[in-house]
Amino acid sequence: MQKVVIVGGGIIGLSIALRLATRDVQVTILEKNKCGGQASGAAAGMLAPFSEIGEDQDVFFDFSLASLRMYPEWQAFVRETSGVEFEFSSSGTLHCVYHEADLLPLSSRISWQSEYNEDMRILSQEQVLEREPHLSKDIKGAIYYPNEAHIYAPDFVKALIAACRNLNVEIYEQIGEVEIVEGSTVRLKTDTMEWEADQVVIATGAWAMKQGEALGLQLPVYPIRGQICAYLPEKPLVSHIIYTSQGYLVPKANGTIVNGASEDIAGFETTVTAKGIDRLKRWNKKMVPALEEITPFHEWAGLRPATQDGFPFIGRLTNHPSVYIACGHYRNGILLSAITAKVVAEDLLGEVVSFPLQAFHPERFS
Repeated sequence: MQKVVIVGGGIIGLSIALRLATRDVQVTILEKNKCGGQASGAAAGMLAPFSEIGEDQDVFFDFSLASLRMYPEWQAFVRETSGVEFEFSSSGTLHCVYHEADLLPLSSRISWQSEYNEDMRILSQEQVLEREPHLSKDIKGAIYYPNEAHIYAPDFVKALIAACRNLNVEIYEQIGEVEIVEGSTVRLKTDTMEWEADQVVIATGAWAMKQGEALGLQLPVYPIRGQICAYLPEKPLVSHIIYTSQGYLVPKANGTIVNGASEDIAGFETTVTAKGIDRLKRWNKKMVPALEEITPFHEWAGLRPATQDGFPFIGRLTNHPSVYIACGHYRNGILLSAITAKVVAEDLLGEVVSFPLQAFHPERFS
């Protein structure tokens, strides 16, 4: 039986482990801190490639859309395998604009996006307010994306962990730094423990640059702090994802509204700042005026792994053929977990990979 060790217990590492565990592979996850403790568990959980990728079609958009289309089956598999319930909502998105001049770009945007046979359409101000009467009347129109969705990230991470354990994946947390030593097999060790593997996957998100340096690889992955807050209104204020150029609102089944996100460069600092949350407060009232009267009940931050060109790193290293990289998913780790797990498992097992990965090769900057 092949042994694979995955370094990193975020949503990407957990998802790859789960896919491999269904294929008669002995899988171990090594997590420096706590599984899902950074970008994964701190996300709003949006599955919204049409809203977030609007400039033009490229390979990253195709990758993201393919993952969105996998999600109904993927989340059902995680739910069944774990026995853990979590929210998956096909709410759709209203991608809103505030100026008459922005209505024409909406037409340009939908002209290429509609080639994907999605049932999207432009809504007038009247149609937007008919769907969401609590939205600001400053909104001039929107694109309605009915097939976009969201997931409750903290519970989804718990389900992934439980699913992995139910399929006998060994998970080690709070183990500190991991050193990789190559030979006839790969050895991974900390100050107190050691593991052996046929292949290793580095899925350490914003911390991947350090492992890259140890392997002589230029792997430009940078931590971007994303700050988010949440509201608990007395009555439901929105039912769709509300997406704008400056922020978004995601309504959850528990009655809360997640409001994100302020981004800044702060190294590996994850404290919440007044400046970051105040920016959200200033903008959210421009989406839903009633939020101005409500104080967020929860504020948090996580580190998002950004790459130099915006594409993730996915692939095997030429000079280290036992080492595979899967990181740098930035704001889309939850969305891309489905397809990343599928293609990495295929590649590790020597199968035909179902999506071309050349654009994401980890050595493209070396």
